[in-house]
Amino acid sequence: MKAPENLAWQIAALPVRRDRKGRLRVLMVTTRESGRWVMPKGWPMDGKKPWRAAEIEALEEAGAVGAVSHRPLGTYHYAKRLPNGRRLRCRVTVYAMDVQKLKRRWKERKARKRHWFSPRKAAALVREKELAALLRGLDRKADRKPVWPVLKKAS
Repeated sequence: MKAPENLAWQIAALPVRRDRKGRLRVLMVTTRESGRWVMPKGWPMDGKKPWRAAEIEALEEAGAVGAVSHRPLGTYHYAKRLPNGRRLRCRVTVYAMDVQKLKRRWKERKARKRHWFSPRKAAALVREKELAALLRGLDRKADRKPVWPVLKKAS
Protein backbone atom coordinates (compact mmCIF):
# COMPACT_ATOMS: atom_id res chain seq x y z
CA MET A 1 0.00 0.00 0.00
CA LYS A 2 1.52 3.29 -1.11
CA ALA A 3 0.29 6.85 -1.25
CA PRO A 4 -0.07 8.67 -4.59
CA GLU A 5 3.07 10.46 -5.77
CA ASN A 6 2.09 13.80 -4.23
CA LEU A 7 1.65 12.18 -0.80
CA ALA A 8 4.10 10.46 1.51
CA TRP A 9 2.86 7.39 3.37
CA GLN A 10 3.18 6.82 7.10
CA ILE A 11 1.79 4.21 9.46
CA ALA A 12 0.40 4.69 12.98
CA ALA A 13 -0.69 2.57 15.89
CA LEU A 14 -3.81 3.51 17.81
CA PRO A 15 -3.16 1.91 21.20
CA VAL A 16 -6.41 1.22 23.07
CA ARG A 17 -7.61 -0.57 26.19
CA ARG A 18 -10.62 -0.73 28.49
CA ASP A 19 -10.25 0.86 31.92
CA ARG A 20 -11.48 -0.74 35.15
CA LYS A 21 -14.99 0.59 34.49
CA GLY A 22 -15.03 -0.87 30.98
CA ARG A 23 -14.62 2.48 29.19
CA LEU A 24 -12.53 2.66 26.05
CA ARG A 25 -9.24 4.58 26.43
CA VAL A 26 -6.73 5.73 23.81
CA LEU A 27 -3.01 6.08 24.50
CA MET A 28 -1.52 9.27 23.07
CA VAL A 29 2.08 10.51 23.12
CA THR A 30 3.58 13.97 22.78
CA THR A 31 5.72 14.96 19.83
CA ARG A 32 9.40 15.50 20.52
CA GLU A 33 9.42 19.00 19.00
CA SER A 34 6.21 20.79 19.97
CA GLY A 35 4.74 18.61 22.70
CA ARG A 36 1.43 18.16 20.82
CA TRP A 37 -0.58 15.00 21.52
CA VAL A 38 -0.43 12.47 18.68
CA MET A 39 -0.55 8.73 18.02
CA PRO A 40 2.68 6.75 17.70
CA LYS A 41 3.53 6.89 14.00
CA GLY A 42 6.39 6.70 11.56
CA TRP A 43 7.58 5.62 8.16
CA PRO A 44 7.07 2.15 6.70
CA MET A 45 10.00 -0.16 7.41
CA ASP A 46 11.78 -2.22 4.76
CA GLY A 47 10.87 -5.88 5.03
CA LYS A 48 8.08 -5.27 7.58
CA LYS A 49 4.33 -5.44 7.08
CA PRO A 50 2.71 -2.06 7.83
CA TRP A 51 0.96 -3.32 10.99
CA ARG A 52 4.26 -4.70 12.26
CA ALA A 53 5.91 -1.29 11.68
CA ALA A 54 3.01 0.34 13.58
CA GLU A 55 3.60 -2.12 16.44
CA ILE A 56 7.29 -1.16 16.55
CA GLU A 57 6.42 2.56 16.58
CA ALA A 58 4.03 2.02 19.51
CA LEU A 59 6.76 0.22 21.44
CA GLU A 60 9.46 2.81 20.69
CA GLU A 61 7.36 5.96 21.15
CA ALA A 62 4.93 4.87 23.89
CA GLY A 63 6.30 1.67 25.42
CA ALA A 64 3.06 -0.08 24.45
CA VAL A 65 3.01 -3.85 23.92
CA GLY A 66 0.00 -5.65 22.47
CA ALA A 67 -1.78 -7.18 19.50
CA VAL A 68 -2.08 -5.07 16.36
CA SER A 69 -4.83 -5.52 13.81
CA HIS A 70 -3.70 -6.49 10.32
CA ARG A 71 -6.57 -4.46 8.87
CA PRO A 72 -6.38 -0.66 8.92
CA LEU A 73 -8.84 1.17 11.13
CA GLY A 74 -8.74 4.20 8.85
CA THR A 75 -6.55 6.93 7.41
CA TYR A 76 -5.93 10.62 7.93
CA HIS A 77 -3.81 13.31 6.29
CA TYR A 78 -1.49 15.94 7.72
CA ALA A 79 1.37 18.22 6.71
CA LYS A 80 4.69 17.11 8.18
CA ARG A 81 7.17 19.89 8.78
CA LEU A 82 10.60 18.89 7.50
CA PRO A 83 13.92 20.04 9.02
CA ASN A 84 14.39 22.48 6.12
CA GLY A 85 11.06 24.17 6.97
CA ARG A 86 9.15 22.74 4.00
CA ARG A 87 5.95 20.76 4.50
CA LEU A 88 5.32 17.29 3.19
CA ARG A 89 1.73 16.10 2.80
CA CYS A 90 1.33 12.65 4.39
CA ARG A 91 -1.38 10.01 4.40
CA VAL A 92 -1.30 8.00 7.63
CA THR A 93 -2.74 4.49 7.74
CA VAL A 94 -3.94 3.70 11.29
CA TYR A 95 -3.82 0.23 12.84
CA ALA A 96 -5.60 -0.51 16.12
CA MET A 97 -3.52 -1.98 18.94
CA ASP A 98 -5.03 -3.81 21.89
CA VAL A 99 -2.55 -2.83 24.62
CA GLN A 100 -1.69 -5.65 27.00
CA LYS A 101 1.19 -3.98 28.80
CA LEU A 102 2.99 -0.63 29.15
CA LYS A 103 6.73 -0.79 29.68
CA ARG A 104 8.22 1.37 32.40
CA ARG A 105 11.31 1.94 30.28
CA TRP A 106 11.11 2.42 26.53
CA LYS A 107 13.27 3.92 23.81
CA GLU A 108 11.79 7.45 23.67
CA ARG A 109 10.70 7.81 27.31
CA LYS A 110 12.94 10.83 27.86
CA ALA A 111 11.64 12.64 24.77
CA ARG A 112 7.88 12.03 25.09
CA LYS A 113 5.04 11.90 27.57
CA ARG A 114 2.23 9.36 27.29
CA HIS A 115 -1.29 9.47 28.67
CA TRP A 116 -4.59 7.56 28.39
CA PHE A 117 -7.56 9.63 27.18
CA SER A 118 -11.16 8.97 26.31
CA PRO A 119 -11.62 8.95 22.52
CA ARG A 120 -13.59 12.21 22.80
CA LYS A 121 -10.82 13.95 24.76
CA ALA A 122 -8.15 12.61 22.40
CA ALA A 123 -10.17 13.95 19.44
CA ALA A 124 -10.25 17.39 21.07
CA LEU A 125 -6.46 17.37 21.51
CA VAL A 126 -5.37 16.56 17.95
CA ARG A 127 -5.03 19.10 15.13
CA GLU A 128 -5.94 16.81 12.25
CA LYS A 129 -9.68 16.93 11.51
CA GLU A 130 -9.78 13.46 9.92
CA LEU A 131 -7.99 11.95 12.91
CA ALA A 132 -10.37 13.71 15.30
CA ALA A 133 -13.32 12.27 13.37
CA LEU A 134 -11.80 8.78 13.54
CA LEU A 135 -11.37 9.12 17.32
CA ARG A 136 -14.90 10.47 17.82
CA GLY A 137 -16.18 7.51 15.81
CA LEU A 138 -14.55 5.15 18.31
CA ASP A 139 -16.46 6.81 21.11
CA ARG A 140 -19.77 6.22 19.34
CA LYS A 141 -18.98 2.59 18.44
CA ALA A 142 -17.55 1.57 21.79
CA ASP A 143 -20.87 0.97 23.52
CA ARG A 144 -22.68 -0.68 20.61
CA LYS A 145 -20.30 -3.47 19.62
CA PRO A 146 -16.72 -4.63 20.08
CA VAL A 147 -14.54 -2.03 18.42
CA TRP A 148 -11.72 -4.39 17.46
CA PRO A 149 -13.07 -7.80 16.43
CA VAL A 150 -10.14 -8.15 14.03
CA LEU A 151 -7.65 -7.95 16.90
CA LYS A 152 -8.54 -11.48 17.94
CA LYS A 153 -7.05 -12.60 14.62
CA ALA A 154 -3.89 -10.52 15.01
CA SER A 155 -0.72 -12.36 15.83
